[in-house]
This record gives sequence, C-alpha cells and structure tokens, in this order.
Amino acid sequence: MDEHLKKDNEPVRLAVFASGAGSNALKIIQYFKNNPGISISLIVCNKQGAGVLQIAENQGIETLMLEKERFFRGDGFVTDLKERKIDFIILAGFLWKIPVSLIQAFPSRIINIHPALLPKYGGKGMYGAFVHEAVLNAEEKESGITIHLVDEQYDHGDHLFQVSIPVLPDDTAESLANRIHNLEHQHYPVQIEKFIKMSTAG
Repeated sequence: MDEHLKKDNEPVRLAVFASGAGSNALKIIQYFKNNPGISISLIVCNKQGAGVLQIAENQGIETLMLEKERFFRGDGFVTDLKERKIDFIILAGFLWKIPVSLIQAFPSRIINIHPALLPKYGGKGMYGAFVHEAVLNAEEKESGITIHLVDEQYDHGDHLFQVSIPVLPDDTAESLANRIHNLEHQHYPVQIEKFIKMSTAG
C-alpha cells in the first residue's frame, strides 16, 4: 500500500472529474455514500454551470474548478489534490486530456470509462455521440464499455474491465448511447470499488 494512502481507520479519498451533467458521477456518489472505506471527497470540473456542480452541492461535496492554463501548463492542480489528501482520481465524462504532471502524481490511480470497446473507437475527439456514430457507421455488431487506467495517451491505459452489448438493426446514436449509459451506471462504481480494494490491499 502506498505511503500516502490511508491508515486502517481512514477512508480512501476519491476525486471525481466531470465536465457535464454528471449522471455517472451521481451513480458513483450514491454507490459509495455509506461506504466507510471509500469516500467521494471532491468533485473536479472544468466547465462553469455544468450539471455535476449542482449534484455536488446537493450532496454536500466540495468542488474544485479547473483553470485551463494551470491545468495543462502548470502543476495540473496536483497541489490542490494533495492538500485534500486525494488517493484516486475517477474520470466520469471528463473531456480534457489528463496532463503528465497529474499522471505522474497519481500513477495507476486514475481510472476512466470509455463508451466503446477499446482499442476501437478511442482517441482524440472520440467521446459521446461521436463514438456511437462511428460504431454505427462501421456497421459493428457490438459495442460496450471499457474501464481502464489512464496514461499519457488518450484511451490507452491498461484495461480493467470490458462488457459488450449487441448493436441492434434499428439503433440510432441516441438509442445506443442510452443502453451504453445503463452499462456505465451498472458497472463503473462496482469496478472502481474492486480496483481500489485490490490496489490498497495489504
């Protein structure tokens, strides 16, 4: 267990990074609400007025707003995260690329979810409806989600979990997105917990 992680009686502290409405963030918050060992301690956002900020307020969770210049060319807000004793970073619909400074400060402790079966349909610009449209345009027979660690490249880190669903003949990008969202909500919190328990064991 890392020297900066917690003593036995202290919860592991998570920061959830999100850019939009925050549906995944809310599911994660709800899942860990009564968990004595894992705490959602911070919501980090890069977009003023994003729905996830209202969720954080409703849930009584501290928020941190990112400033672009400092995030990409400064310290990546590592200082703020360390001051709050954050142990793991969870990306939940966060659209900025994670800078090297942050990856180095949290090695193998940043988790992301992607709405496709990586390595297909990943990379720069591949998010949201763009992913589902690409899947449909390629006439893929299946799609799904990939939960993975974050490294210096988009959608590239080690895979922790994948699950697939069939692409239906009458699927639109919207209908496929809805079913993928259901998969995300069902599996992401569970896999986060599983990985953190494995990483902090012993």
